Amino acid sequence: MPGKNIPFQISLAQWSWHKRLFGQAEPKLDNLEFAKEARALGIKAIEYVNIFFMDKANDTKYLAEMKNRAEDLGVKSVLIMCDDEGALGDPEPHLRSRAVQNHHKWVRAAKYLSCHSIRVNAYSKGTNDEQQNLAADGLRQLSEYAAGHDINVIVENHGGLSSDGRWLTGVIKKVDLPNCGTLPDFGNFPPETDIYGAVEMLMPYAKSVSAKSYDFDEKGDETKIDYYRMMKIVLDAGYKGYVGIEYEGERLSETDGIAATKKLLEKIRDKYANA
Repeated sequence: MPGKNIPFQISLAQWSWHKRLFGQAEPKLDNLEFAKEARALGIKAIEYVNIFFMDKANDTKYLAEMKNRAEDLGVKSVLIMCDDEGALGDPEPHLRSRAVQNHHKWVRAAKYLSCHSIRVNAYSKGTNDEQQNLAADGLRQLSEYAAGHDINVIVENHGGLSSDGRWLTGVIKKVDLPNCGTLPDFGNFPPETDIYGAVEMLMPYAKSVSAKSYDFDEKGDETKIDYYRMMKIVLDAGYKGYVGIEYEGERLSETDGIAATKKLLEKIRDKYANA
C-alpha cells in the first residue's frame, strides 16, 4: 500500500499451531520450523510460547538457531508467552520470589531473540484486593529486572481475576512501571463479560494485542467476535503495534484458521489504511 499508513502489523501466536506442535495433528511441527511455516503464510512476525522449548531458555546454541532461522527468513520475533513458571502473585513470599526468578531466564531469552516483551500470568490467591497487591508485587519485581534488559512484562487476560479488566488494570496501575503493561486478548473472558468494554479498559496499557478467533462465516467474518468493532477499539486507543493471530477453532484446520484470521485482519487494516 504505497503512500498509505499501515495502522497495525500482523503477527502469529505459536499457540495457533498447538495441535501440530504437540503432535496431535498432522503434519507435526517442530518449534525450530515455526518461523518458516509462518513465513510460508506471508506472516513476518511471530510470538513464541515457552512450553514448546521449555528446557532451552538457557541454551544459547538452540536460541541462536531460532534467531538465525527467523532472521534469515525476514521474520521478526515479537515476544515469548510464558506459562508454568509459578504464580507471580503467590501469597507465600518465597514462592512468589521463586516465580519471579523462574521468569528471569525468559527475559534473557527474549532479549537474545530481539523480542520486545514476555507475556506472563497474574495468578494469585486470596481476596480480590489481596490478589491485586500480591500480583503487583511479583510483577514489579520482574519488571524491574526486565527493565535492565529493555524488555516489557505484559499480562494477558488469561483466566481467573486476570480476565476482569477492572482488576487487571488496577494491578498495572499499582506496578506503575513503564515496561509493565497488558496484552488484551479478544477471547479469554467469562461468558457474561462485555468483551468490548473489557478490551477497551485494557488498551491504554497494551504493548501487544491477541486476536483470538474461533470460526468464520461465508463472508470471512468471525462468528463469535465483531472484529470490526474490536479493532476500532484497538486503533482508537492509539495502538500501532502487532496484532497477533491466535486461532483456537475446531471446524477449520489450524492452518486454515490462521489464514482466515489473517485475511480478515488484512481486510480491516486496508479499510483503515485507506480511510
